[in-house]
Amino acid sequence: MTTIFTESKMTELVRLMSRAKSIVITSHKSPDGDSMGCSLGLFHFLLKQGYPVTVCHPDMAPSFLHWMPGSEHIVLLESEPEKAKKLLENADLIFCLDYHHPSRTGKMEELLVASKAGKIIIDHHRDPDQEFATLLFSDITASSTSQLIYDFIEALDRLDLIDEKSGTCIYTGLVTDTGSFRFSATSARTHHIAGDLINRGIKTWQVHENLFDTNSLNKLKMVSYALLEKLVILPEYKTAYIWLTRKEEERFQVIKGDTEGLVNQVLSIEGIRLAGFFKEADQIIKISFRSKGEIPANQLCKMHFEGGGHLNASGGKYVGKIEDAVQKFVTILPNFVEENKALFE
Repeated sequence: MTTIFTESKMTELVRLMSRAKSIVITSHKSPDGDSMGCSLGLFHFLLKQGYPVTVCHPDMAPSFLHWMPGSEHIVLLESEPEKAKKLLENADLIFCLDYHHPSRTGKMEELLVASKAGKIIIDHHRDPDQEFATLLFSDITASSTSQLIYDFIEALDRLDLIDEKSGTCIYTGLVTDTGSFRFSATSARTHHIAGDLINRGIKTWQVHENLFDTNSLNKLKMVSYALLEKLVILPEYKTAYIWLTRKEEERFQVIKGDTEGLVNQVLSIEGIRLAGFFKEADQIIKISFRSKGEIPANQLCKMHFEGGGHLNASGGKYVGKIEDAVQKFVTILPNFVEENKALFE
């Protein structure tokens, strides 16, 4: 088990939880499998003990995650602003899961900063905002925040309370953030937790079917088009990328979540060490990078695209035209590859 859940911190957290009349679980904007998994996993765990707990997210998760137990109870700032605002204003304790800085919550940031509630950060991203947190539990070596929620429950000595609902949510977070247990952050500990959750009755095949075997025809057509018509390979830099305009997404009736995982398919091409995906979204160009080995995709985002993230999986943005965002990437790529020459070999 990770050592971040020290006895002194856990004692203080238990004290805060016992006094709280309203506990709110939050996560970052554009929830993914891990943010949903850790939020709902903790939600079911606390609910089972009678805590007054609610999950409040900035916006809706992709449709392929709506099957997750408890997702129907999530309050969304995007669609229920007054309800969400009241929840955060009246909260005594706020869990901040899977984000290292309140700016990652989009429009929720202002409400979080203004709240007088205790803030508990549990996260695995680099450079957490220590001033924002009342208590900080950060481990960048963890495969996912869902893994840390399991560790948190174990630190409380209450693994016996993990049932099919909470276990399914935690397992979903493990699967999605490890790329089905293939990314480098996957550890023996990750597999141990997965095994224990299986022993507790979760149906792994149902999780995988729900995540990966429910593609719409439009999504498959979009992926086929992207790979056939929009894939650019730069063999001299062992790099490939795809970019999609809003008009192209409208052509295939793309919905939230449909493009998730596309950048990983690009990275799977033999010989490719760095992959990028560019799309028009919310008046900005949203950018995702994936890399292999020790190639620092997060530094590429941080230095050039106002973003960051994990070493091999990061995201950023560009304000302007998508063609200009792609051109900027192509322009800076030679220097980036040269600076990390040994890592690309």
